[in-house]
Amino acid sequence: NSGVVCLLRPLLLDVIPSIRQTVALALGRLADYDVAMAEAVVKAGILPQLICALPEENRYYKKAAAFVLRAIAKHSPQLAQAIVQCGALEMLVICLEDFDPGVKEGASWAFGYIARHNAELSQAVVDAGAVPLLVLCIQEPEIALKRIAASTLSDISKHSPELAQTVVDAGAISHLAQMITNPDAKLKRQVLSTLSQIAKHSVDLAELVVEAEIFPVVLTCLKDSDEYVKKNGATLIREIAKHTPELSQLIVNSGGVAAVIDCIGSCRGTVRLPGIMTLGYVAAHSENLSMAVIVSKGISPLSTCLIEEHEDHIKAAAAWALGQIGRHTAEHARHVAIANVLPTLLDIFVDTRSSEDLKMKASSFKALKNILQKCTYLPALEPLLHEAPPNIMKHVIGQFSKVLPHDSKARRLFVTTGGLKKVQEIKAEPGSLLQEYINTINNCYPEEIVR
Repeated sequence: NSGVVCLLRPLLLDVIPSIRQTVALALGRLADYDVAMAEAVVKAGILPQLICALPEENRYYKKAAAFVLRAIAKHSPQLAQAIVQCGALEMLVICLEDFDPGVKEGASWAFGYIARHNAELSQAVVDAGAVPLLVLCIQEPEIALKRIAASTLSDISKHSPELAQTVVDAGAISHLAQMITNPDAKLKRQVLSTLSQIAKHSVDLAELVVEAEIFPVVLTCLKDSDEYVKKNGATLIREIAKHTPELSQLIVNSGGVAAVIDCIGSCRGTVRLPGIMTLGYVAAHSENLSMAVIVSKGISPLSTCLIEEHEDHIKAAAAWALGQIGRHTAEHARHVAIANVLPTLLDIFVDTRSSEDLKMKASSFKALKNILQKCTYLPALEPLLHEAPPNIMKHVIGQFSKVLPHDSKARRLFVTTGGLKKVQEIKAEPGSLLQEYINTINNCYPEEIVR
């Protein structure tokens, strides 16, 4: 408000280097504060002056200048675009080639803040020639530089398969894969994140990540003491599992499913989410893969998530995963039903508090429907007869109408537990599918018993 930005501007051209770098630092701190400050710095015409003599400046000034660019770029795509338009990327590339690791770190950080906003800005970073230099940075001995460079490669890779391919073509995967075992937790987080962002786009990219022999090494990350390492490790496995049955089978063969199940059991909250999704993706691919999740005792922790977790999106993911496990055959559905999952799903579906999240309700309904359409285990279905709303009841009655005509023991039990009595109380539209199911059930018994 006092016009300090305009007073600082001429000092960027001062003959004394320490004044120039102190001014750059002051501008960086102003711009870092909020978006309005950053816009004020840009409008004052600071950027061209800041970078005009950058290659000749000392390392302290280069670090301070990179800080200013990063502080402006972080706020919005428009501000990041202003940095691109003033020719700053070419100067940052020169900084990436600098001898000093601190200068490289500052430049990497600025590139990351520019690239993270969208694919166009990320492409501008690629076109400036930053990617091969960033891959060289992850090979440097300094941990801080490795972290920032890996983070920036992640920000570039996330937007599109083409951008991820650029990172792959620069030879990043093999170097990243070797760093999965690095003892530094913050570096591991970034490495796993970058590999996830590459693997998520396509089968080919996921296969390239797998070919770097990340299994079974990546499974150690699921036992890491750092929650974000756990989460990012599980996210990487999820992004690989979702593509094809073959990739999911590879995860199963390397002990990945059991490791993910242990991970879900040992943590809480959003850290669980990628692991839950992984089990759902693996189970969705085929009967055999779904059975692998069942055999590894995956149903119980997913059921626990339904009960324990408070956030609707985590519950929704657990419901979806259980639906994927139970939807294949009667045997799969039976395993899910025996774990007493159906009443929990029904409670979520009818709970008025969860009605605000339509996705949550949809997930529990779809999971119930998927499991019920295959479930012939009547003891698990019977409690639903007394509680289920009409849209669920239809599927429950449908399963009874399939099983009772062929099972005399089930027919006797159905009478003694009050199931048949409950069926008589259901009001169904004449000629509807539900009425057909009821008629089929009634036809299994003598008329006087039905009466």
